[in-house]
Amino acid sequence: MDLVDLMEEKRFLGQEFLTWLWWKSEERGGSIFLPDRGDITVVFEKHMLLEYGDGESSEKLICSGLQTELQEARTGLLMGKKLEQARIQLVHAEQEWNFTLAAAMMEFRNVKLPKTAATEAGANADPEETEGMILERIYLFEELVRLVNELFRQYLQIRVGDEWLEERQKLRNWVNGSVKKAS
Repeated sequence: MDLVDLMEEKRFLGQEFLTWLWWKSEERGGSIFLPDRGDITVVFEKHMLLEYGDGESSEKLICSGLQTELQEARTGLLMGKKLEQARIQLVHAEQEWNFTLAAAMMEFRNVKLPKTAATEAGANADPEETEGMILERIYLFEELVRLVNELFRQYLQIRVGDEWLEERQKLRNWVNGSVKKAS
């Protein structure tokens, strides 16, 4: 099996992670506890992409709107569609990131980093300040990746552990319950 086949075979993990993260974000009103970090806020925003099927027979469903209007995405989950991409807001330590996470490759897209004093001040001709601003932005991007990796690690620990059957049932109940509420 080559690398491309292996990636295709395991892409369900990213899709399942995004669905789990969406449920976890709603379970405590947007707050998710991370060991050693405390609570972070995760909010699924107004854009999601769901997929069904493979190859040429695949279907894509784009859902957009306010969070309460993402009922179509929930219905898609109930129909067996997989969450492939989502726009997410993540807040930790008074810093806010907005980004799109593509599930198959855990790819970050359209990342909006937290505002800092340097970015608010604007461009400056001083090379040292410019270098400092660039290093700060690199740090903020790395921090986003660390936070998402910690969330993914938490998901994987549950996924391979004994509690997965119970967690999966709660996730199914959430999908089923959220669709029934809107009916």
